Amino acid sequence: MNERPLVLLTALDLEYQAVRQYLAGPRPHRHRAGTRFEVGRLGRTRVALGLVGKGNHPAAVLTERAIAEFDPFALLFVGVAGALWPNVRLGDVVVATHVYAYHGGTSEDDGLKARPRVWEAPHATDQLARELARSRAWTSRLPEGAAVPEVVFGPIAAGEVVQDSAISAQARWVRQTYNDAVAIEMEAAGVAQAAHYNMSLPMVVIRGVSDRADGTKSTTDGRGWQPKAVANAAAFAVALAEALAQDPCLAKPEGTTMTDQVKNIASGHATVGVQAGQIHGNVTIGAPSQAALDWAAQLAELRERLAKARTAGEVDEDTFAAAADELAVVETSMEPPAEQSRALLALKKLRGLLMDVTELAARVTAVIAAIRGA
Repeated sequence: MNERPLVLLTALDLEYQAVRQYLAGPRPHRHRAGTRFEVGRLGRTRVALGLVGKGNHPAAVLTERAIAEFDPFALLFVGVAGALWPNVRLGDVVVATHVYAYHGGTSEDDGLKARPRVWEAPHATDQLARELARSRAWTSRLPEGAAVPEVVFGPIAAGEVVQDSAISAQARWVRQTYNDAVAIEMEAAGVAQAAHYNMSLPMVVIRGVSDRADGTKSTTDGRGWQPKAVANAAAFAVALAEALAQDPCLAKPEGTTMTDQVKNIASGHATVGVQAGQIHGNVTIGAPSQAALDWAAQLAELRERLAKARTAGEVDEDTFAAAADELAVVETSMEPPAEQSRALLALKKLRGLLMDVTELAARVTAVIAAIRGA
């Protein structure tokens, strides 16, 4: 299981509610700039849910904000889209193999020339999504009595307008220039760009087909296809989120120690003073301070603050119980110094449990730094 959370984003309130119903114990998490997220669980996986609104530009900004705030191991973008091919039916789930930002171009005397941006889905997540689709186990999450949709893999075109015509200049441009796109929408390019700028964070776009982008949108919306389509997309996304959380390829530690990457070798009269590869957390050169050594006092303060958070309703009972278990592991592991690595691992798990309570997560980080200093 990955210690870091997964971020799930939507553009519309309808989409947000379709995903939110799967979260256990969702609690508000306010970004310092005012953006509201909710943090809950899918099984044992922490999930941060956010609403980015319509359009690629706000989607890019708020995706970047979510990544910076939660440091997720993966990101899913879920919602509805319009189909561009007849074989893609209303209610089907489209998983993006590529995302096209189709509004890039240059206008010349002989017409508009495309200058597209494209982001390809990471191979590992694409393979996992295909395996999930083949198993059809995800369909158990569909509403009772609902028709089972197909899962279609293909490119998604993301622009800045709602396409509701099959013959407009916009529609002809997309069909001619992005002929393999199977669906069209307005946010995935912004989300993909933000994920790309964050060391190619694994990101999957999952869309339920709610209209055909051909002038019949008002009719299909009136027949209730938006809630049907987003329910299908949410069911697949939740199943994929759980599969991603169990994927060992994504369950990477937050950082590696210096000894994992650097080996000091000195020969003859040579000595090694200070050598560092990547350094994570607090660094002290020279003797550690008394505050850093007093990890036991900080741990006791953390336990006391955790109890108060439980009483105040900041931490639910399940989280409190899991956190108490990890604290017990820390306390028992610190007695023999050889087991300190086990204590640090338990503290990292504890920080993951408490990541939506900023003060508690910060206290855990302080204890980690104190133990490393000691």
